[in-house]
Amino acid sequence: MKHQKVVVIGLDCAPPKLVFELWKDKLPNISNIIDRATWGPLRSCTPPITVPAWMCMMTGKDPGRLGIYGFRERQGNSYTKSQIANSSYIKEKTIWDLLGKKGRKSIILGVPPTYPPRKIHGILITDFLTPSIEHTYTYPESIMTEIKKVVGDYLLDTKFRIEDRNNLLKEIIKMTNKRFELAKYLLEKKPWDFFMMVEIGVDRMQHAYWKYFDKDHRGYRAGNSFETALFRYYQLIDEKIGEVLKIIPKDTVVFIVSDHGAKKMDGAFCINEWLIKEKYLVLKKYPKKISSLEELEIDWGKTKAWAWGGYYSRVFLNLKGRDPQGTINKKNFHREREILQKKLLNITDEKGKKLQNLVEPPEKLYKTVNGNPSDLFAIFGDLSWRAAGTIGHKTEWILDNDTGPDDAVHDWNGIFIKSDPQNPKKQYKKNMNIYDVFPMIRKELNI
Repeated sequence: MKHQKVVVIGLDCAPPKLVFELWKDKLPNISNIIDRATWGPLRSCTPPITVPAWMCMMTGKDPGRLGIYGFRERQGNSYTKSQIANSSYIKEKTIWDLLGKKGRKSIILGVPPTYPPRKIHGILITDFLTPSIEHTYTYPESIMTEIKKVVGDYLLDTKFRIEDRNNLLKEIIKMTNKRFELAKYLLEKKPWDFFMMVEIGVDRMQHAYWKYFDKDHRGYRAGNSFETALFRYYQLIDEKIGEVLKIIPKDTVVFIVSDHGAKKMDGAFCINEWLIKEKYLVLKKYPKKISSLEELEIDWGKTKAWAWGGYYSRVFLNLKGRDPQGTINKKNFHREREILQKKLLNITDEKGKKLQNLVEPPEKLYKTVNGNPSDLFAIFGDLSWRAAGTIGHKTEWILDNDTGPDDAVHDWNGIFIKSDPQNPKKQYKKNMNIYDVFPMIRKELNI
């Protein structure tokens, strides 16, 4: 029996608005695929973040089952220590795990989180969370020498929250060119049944250049020098996808997907500043400069709650018997959490306008809750407002990201395109979610 080949091209953070609406007619390769494909928006996981979203897609399991709720996870019951999520967190079987058991080969390029590299039946190049190319970032390790010959110094990621947009643009383009050059080499020179790559450059471009093209963004200025930067980058992505399509077998099933979408950032809600005002978080001394929780002296014996910032906030209650200096009795935990939940749901913007907030405990979001989740998950303004975890702003609202320049936030919907050359029909589907992709790929690969 002839097994089908499958290629998955992941465009991290690509939103339907740009790919399916604004620029569709100017992206000829993607547009041509859509004309003979199943396509539509792809609802992400909760939270809609790169980690864990790609692994939700590749295992069919939600963050609760995976036990991963963002880029970092709390270490034990420490108040301040956290760890970046890595491949060791992934206990569920991925597509390439299942395929390897059948003796069929995969090539995995840049799918988060795959560092440190684990043994697979095929080739694996790790993702942007890899510390550097000085570390082993491939399986087998020997492929690193080959990569050096093909693309020179491979670029895993770029520092994108910086002011120097000129050099950043050059660096992202260089990184994307290298990634696709490597992808084409592997597709042509190595055996595979399943190939998957994720290009993180799409995410980096949108965070750094969204305000330059979006007329609704508060930072937009007509005629600015980067007004077409994001559009030209999407044209580059489209060109590179076209190059990949030319070299793969004609009957290959192709998926083009993103893990979540993007939209303009309205600002950031300073969650810990608010917790201080509401007497939940007690400092021994308020900082003279903007500081992280780790840098501050906190009176944990008087603190009832603290929070992490990011695209959403993770809020922890200081529970007796769990946390080192817990202040909330277990019998009062649920009541205290409900009170805090209601207060967070009523958070407004800086002008007093009610925001569309989502605040839930993990057991309400997931059937199974593994790992070390926070007691509440809080999303502000339907993701339009980030959560700022730093302290020292002397306000609850800021208009920028507290961790560096940023123009965009994540959105719920990514993109989904599936082209089957043996069944070329155009079909729009509007109710797909990230967990649908796993069984689709399994079906195509007959596993």
